[in-house]
Amino acid sequence: MSKIACITGASSGFGKACAEKFASHRYDLIITGRREEKLNELKSELEKKFGVRIKVLAFDIRNKKSTIDAVNNLDNSWKKIQLLINNAGLALGRDYFDEADLEDWDTMIDTNVKGLLYITKALLPNLIDAGSAHIINIGSTAGKEVYEKGNTYCASKFAVGALSEAMRIDLLRHGIKVTVIHPGAAETEFSLVRFKGDASKAKAVYDGIKALSANDVADTIYYCTTLPAHVCINELVLTCTQQANSFYFYKG
Repeated sequence: MSKIACITGASSGFGKACAEKFASHRYDLIITGRREEKLNELKSELEKKFGVRIKVLAFDIRNKKSTIDAVNNLDNSWKKIQLLINNAGLALGRDYFDEADLEDWDTMIDTNVKGLLYITKALLPNLIDAGSAHIINIGSTAGKEVYEKGNTYCASKFAVGALSEAMRIDLLRHGIKVTVIHPGAAETEFSLVRFKGDASKAKAVYDGIKALSANDVADTIYYCTTLPAHVCINELVLTCTQQANSFYFYKG
């Protein structure tokens, strides 16, 4: 029987790359996100290419009721979930604390922190029942060091790190592995979303560096799931060679 993985924020970026990676290794997938059309396109592509089952759940992870209802409405063939990849997240704005938009703050906290909590809590009975389950949370180097104009985004990713540690402790008795992955600069839609569609600002972030790709991150996530049952990578920081941390880049 194929393993089942649930991947949040699967319509693009790390989430889409993870869907492609795990489907290629014969996982059946539950893919979630707000953009139903993109999720359905991905479903068709992966089913045709790899012959796996794909379940689309289109909802806004910020909405507690929608998240819980989506999980509760899964039929029995989808309930034994062995892997949860909490990828849904975003940055909005790059502003000084005193100039930031409160709506941006709400969106980041509601998505990056509360959404992660909602989906994980909703799926825990399934993960516990599956036995030997694994939760992978996507953090950021922004959750390791605070940088100028990062304020609430950094805070949300620090929270992901703290929650990952809390899950690891509290779920120890269920034998659930918990891993947090902290990627550095990665060339996806991330910066375009952060700068609200300003392509020139988004592109400038990566000028002069060979940034991580979504596939680089997906490969690393997959590796973490292939280790023996008694081995768990608790935390992993991943950057391109030209990046040391949130502050230091060498652009040559």
